[in-house]
Amino acid sequence: MDINSLKFDENGLIPVVVTDFYTKEVLTLAYANRESLEITMKEGISCFYSRSRQKLWRKGETSGNVQHIVSITADCDGDALNYIVIKDGPACHTGNESCFFNEIFKAGNGNFSIEDLMQLIKGRKTEKKEGSYTTYLFDKGLDKILKKVGEECTEVIIAAKDQNKGETVYEIADLVYHVLVLMVEAGIDTKDIIKELASRHVIDHKVKQEKASAAE
Repeated sequence: MDINSLKFDENGLIPVVVTDFYTKEVLTLAYANRESLEITMKEGISCFYSRSRQKLWRKGETSGNVQHIVSITADCDGDALNYIVIKDGPACHTGNESCFFNEIFKAGNGNFSIEDLMQLIKGRKTEKKEGSYTTYLFDKGLDKILKKVGEECTEVIIAAKDQNKGETVYEIADLVYHVLVLMVEAGIDTKDIIKELASRHVIDHKVKQEKASAAE
């Protein structure tokens, strides 16, 4: 499919869903006309058409939060686009990473994610809650958090060595939680880890060993 196959609406516009390359988070919903799409493809940065201002709008032209295009795909009907981008800063004018931050509905625990847990942990650091184990860890400081991470690593090894799947899952969950606490304490976000993993060939190469060999 090419640009001539796309179905622009009666106003010459097509909706664009913008997605973060690293986190896969939906960042915003905008609109493009043919000219803005051509600019996007030529310059490699997102350019939209502002319906409220009735003019072209290059994302980041005033804020500096430019979105670099990785790929552009059209849906099955050719009447909507998805820009996959690497962003230089928050996507939303409010300063939020994504424009979609006003929660309306969430079903049970089925949609619970690592990012949800990360946000809860961050909340226990900024707004301390009496009786909270997470708040207790932050109050005790880095040495206590590191000790717990070490202990949980050992528990994972023991459970895995015993080939006890249920226990291994339980201990890995404990380890993940304590690593997330460490990340918050160290000012590291999940997107930092995802970005680092995306930059490596972690499936087929032993990155640390290669670096060590190069140093020698």
